[in-house]
Order: sequence, then C-alpha cells, then structure tokens
Amino acid sequence: MINKFFSEIQGKFGFGCMRLPMINGEVDMPQFCEMVDAFLASGLNYFDTAHGYLGGKSELALRDGLTSRYPRDKYILTNKLSTHFFTREDQIRPLFEQQLKACGVDYFDFYLMHAQDGAIFEKFKKCRAYETALELKAEGKIRHFGISFHDKADVLDRILTEYPEIEAVQMQFNYVDYEDPSVESRKVYEMAVKHGKPVIVMEPVKGGCLVKLPEEAQKVFDALHGGSNASYALRFAAGFDNMMMVLSGMSTIEQLKENVSFMADPQKLTEEETAAVNKVREIFASMGMIPCTACHYCVLDNDCPKKIQIPELFSCYNLKTTFHSWNTDYYYKNILTRDHGKASDCLKCGKCEKICPQHLPIRKLLEQVAEEFEDK
Repeated sequence: MINKFFSEIQGKFGFGCMRLPMINGEVDMPQFCEMVDAFLASGLNYFDTAHGYLGGKSELALRDGLTSRYPRDKYILTNKLSTHFFTREDQIRPLFEQQLKACGVDYFDFYLMHAQDGAIFEKFKKCRAYETALELKAEGKIRHFGISFHDKADVLDRILTEYPEIEAVQMQFNYVDYEDPSVESRKVYEMAVKHGKPVIVMEPVKGGCLVKLPEEAQKVFDALHGGSNASYALRFAAGFDNMMMVLSGMSTIEQLKENVSFMADPQKLTEEETAAVNKVREIFASMGMIPCTACHYCVLDNDCPKKIQIPELFSCYNLKTTFHSWNTDYYYKNILTRDHGKASDCLKCGKCEKICPQHLPIRKLLEQVAEEFEDK
C-alpha cells in the first residue's frame, strides 16, 4: 500500500527504534535483525530513530541490522536533531555528519527538528538550526524536512507560520491524550491539518500504558471479542485522514508480528470499537495515573543531580495505585532506589520539568511518589 502523502513510503505503519530488544544493556542484534526482516517482508519500509535513543545504540543498531544489509531504496530512514547535542550553530553540521556515519547512510529520507516546544524552538532559531537543515536538504543530504512536537497548538501554529517549508509534523497522539488539556492531541492535530501538514504519530500506545490496562478498562475491550489492546490504540491513531505514519516502538519479534498483522493495511475502528475506546478513555481519566510515557528525556545524560530514576518511579507508582501490583514496594526500595535517589531526594531544581515533553509537574509528582512509598 503506497502512502498517500509520500510515494516512496509503503503503508502508514513505522518501526520506532527507541525501544529495541535489549540484553544486558546492549541491543539484541539477532532478534532485531529478525524484526527488520519481518517488517520489510510485510511490505512496510519506514524506520525512525534519534541520536539519543538508547544512548546512541539505536543508530548503530540500524546500521548493523538494516542499512548494511539492504539496498538504500528498500527502506525509509528518519533521524532527528536533538537539543541535548548542540549549543551553537557550528556544532550542527558535524553532529549531522556523525549521525549519517552512525547510521551508515549518505542521506536521511526525513530529518526532524526534535521535541519542539516554545523554549526549544527559540534555541533552534538562535542557532539557525532550521536554516541549516534546509541547507542540508538543498545539498541532497535530507530528502524531507519536518519537526517532532511537544507543546500546545498555538506554539505549533507559530512554528508552521514561520517555517512553511516544514513537510511533516510528528506528534504524540493516542486515544487517552486526545482531549487531555496538558497534551492537546486533538488541537495540535487540527492545527497541522489547518497548515496542510501530514502527521506522524508517536506514542500511539502511550509508552505501553494502553496495552496493559486496568481491570475495569480491560473488561470493556474483552467484551468486543475481537482484537488486542494494541490494535485498538494503533488503529485509532491510523484512522484519522491526515495521518501519514503511525510509529510503534517494538521490543520483541512477537510484538512486531502482531502489530504488522493489523497495521500493514489498518482498518478504521467500527462504531462499536469507537464506543469502547471512548469508555476506556473515561476510565483512565477517572484513575489519576501519572501520564509519563517513559521517554527518559528528563534523565538523559544523568541530568538529575540526585540521579533519581524519574520514569521508573512514576511507573512503579502507577503499578501500585492503579494496577495494585503486589511487589511494587519491594521494587521501589530495593531496586529502583538502591543505587539511585529516592523521590524525597529531589532538590526541586526543575531541570527535568524544562525538558519533559508531557509538561508534567515532576517535582510535585515526586512528592506523591515519596508519600506512597517512603516511611512517614
């Protein structure tokens, strides 16, 4: 199935390479190669990475598992310019060349200005990052130029107005965040439509939160006697007309085969399935979960001065308060905080909140975690 926005892309389901199969901190290359082979054999060809994914190991895995094993015209490769890796204009081109080398390619099919919000956009403008990327496109080192975005709709409006050359917008979009006021998925999507920009979906299963559901929500989908939890989430995102691509970060061959089975040619949700999705959204809204997607931007390069494993602590909190997992107290005290800071160790410096794509009040949430797990 040819993508209706870009003819070189097959289908509208992409392999997100932020959550690859791992063994002892290294990418499980035999399994990843098997996944790459199965993905391409299904007729799909879009791969997405970034320089910071898996501490740089994602790019290298793509070199060893994809680009060195297949001709260049058999795959579409997207990479990104991330704010963590440059502070000046003259650092951008060397970083870009490093990314090309790490991935083992001469050009990127898509190159995105990564994780844009109001503050990061100002930094990118100051460093002429957009202008540099457009120069690279003119030189043939980038085929298509876009952004990945984590902010409100009015900020996207400003970016797309100032840089109409943008060809695609990658954004967080899933059925839980669709009307969430902190993410504004619907409004951001509609702003991209207003500017005529196709959308690439990230976090369609919200970091896995829409796969393992609370018992009450699971009963809603079980009553359909149909697809998997992941299928409802991914097909929800794919069902919007302006969706160019839906990404999924898959970490096992089983996940990949399951997702490809319904996303190689995704069907829109039926009325009954849509009603079930809306019901599950209502259930999530009533539960007060911390909406962290475990992107780890808040702790990238050990930015937290107390070395608090923020995403892991939030996940542990959700497991205890929402899923009532029996071993969370042990996990918190003996694993997560054994060699890292406790939630109560937070210095309130706010570095994590400045980079959080979800705009979470992390300092306040860590207080909740401490209240739940630590001795009074």
